[in-house]
Amino acid sequence: MAEFWEDNFVNKQEMWGLRPAKSALLARDLFVGQSAKNILVPGVGYGRNAQLFVEEGMQVTGIEISKTAIELAKKHYGNTMSFHCGSVGDMPFDDVKYDGIFCYALIHLLDVKERAKLIQDCYNQLTENGTMVFTAITKDAPNFGKGKLIGQDRYEFHQGVQLFYYDKASVQTEFEKYGLFKITEVEESQPMYFIECKKNGCLVQLYK
Repeated sequence: MAEFWEDNFVNKQEMWGLRPAKSALLARDLFVGQSAKNILVPGVGYGRNAQLFVEEGMQVTGIEISKTAIELAKKHYGNTMSFHCGSVGDMPFDDVKYDGIFCYALIHLLDVKERAKLIQDCYNQLTENGTMVFTAITKDAPNFGKGKLIGQDRYEFHQGVQLFYYDKASVQTEFEKYGLFKITEVEESQPMYFIECKKNGCLVQLYK
């Protein structure tokens, strides 16, 4: 997967432009409202969904497997962020506790064991009362059910691209032990869930 990501995907990332996703804007407002000081962004890419945290005075650390993407981030944003070059599967890269964690459009690329590890690793790096946000593709996506079935609700419709499609039940199953308190539907390039979890939080709202 790492080789596919580097060779066939990363060099096209700038096609997404520099404007942040809707989910990043929602996360920014959430973290600002909670006076977050430092943010971890697993799968930061070339930084378009992380720079807006920097602009609010937050310290941002990104995790990114692609050296190409990190160089693009530095080209666009200078040295405003810190980076760990490696796979999110190798977390943790430091022993810092973060007020906020934002993981955009990444978790649905992983298998069930990898997803569980990522959620646990992120939760472990939250400060007390810190918040982590994940965005994940939903079963309302037009490609759900297409391609080769490789696991429950998981399909490969392009070689090397394997997606797990969430519904609210699977979100609750995977996140409920980690302070899940809100699921919001967000329309990005695909229909997504904006999943909010708070350290030592509780499940109080599942629908919006």
